[in-house]
Amino acid sequence: MTQPTNHALPPVLLDGLTEPAEVLVMGASGGIGLALTTQLLAHPGVARVTAAARGTADSAGLAELAAHHPSRLVIAQADITDSSSLHALALRLGGARLHLVINATGLLHQAELAPEKSLAAVTSTNLQQVFAVNAFGPVLLAQAMLPLMRHDAVAVFASLSARVGSISDNRLGGWYAYRAAKAAQNQLLKTVAIEGRRSHPRLSVQLLHPGTVDSALSRPFQRGVTPEKLFSPERAAAQLLAVIATATPANSGRFIAWDGIEVAW
Repeated sequence: MTQPTNHALPPVLLDGLTEPAEVLVMGASGGIGLALTTQLLAHPGVARVTAAARGTADSAGLAELAAHHPSRLVIAQADITDSSSLHALALRLGGARLHLVINATGLLHQAELAPEKSLAAVTSTNLQQVFAVNAFGPVLLAQAMLPLMRHDAVAVFASLSARVGSISDNRLGGWYAYRAAKAAQNQLLKTVAIEGRRSHPRLSVQLLHPGTVDSALSRPFQRGVTPEKLFSPERAAAQLLAVIATATPANSGRFIAWDGIEVAW
């Protein structure tokens, strides 16, 4: 059972933004992504949200949001593991000034894939699948979208990482592919942040740990998680937006948790 919360939205979407925000949510059909899309559409500082995912056509939640927000929600199909698909999405945005991009995609398990309990369980196929979504995808998304984020307004590129991607915090072992892929994402986007200081002076890149969220990604692994540490997607989204609201160019490249506390690399 998740802990209740009022899911209050931050009064200011992005620190220093003085115009209505154009937002892209990648992975918008998933639990956290759909909750983020819902809350962003409820924020008075948002002009339009583009909700992208590989499975948007099958998302009843996105279809319902589109019915309620026909002029402010654009639904787009895109595959974060496919660079050409991401660049096509950028073209579809038509040169818009993007102010906020949130990557909410993630892969931990699926039918033929499970987190490894031992070194013997590691396979090249699993490594490639998990890295494609959790490490390569975010930097390819940044490559496609950052040209739309170079303007005179503030902009934030935020991507969901995970505390298990912290090398110094790894005390339990296991989960080889997922841990390594999240650590790789951290390194890749930290490097994007450093380059962005020169090429995109008003950009902030944020790596976010959302906590344990009651979603399809974590559901098989929730045993032992205390109720107060198991967040609903709605609560997780509100907490992430509150952290994003504190992003500035000065703290670009940070790895930060849902509670505002920085995570060790």
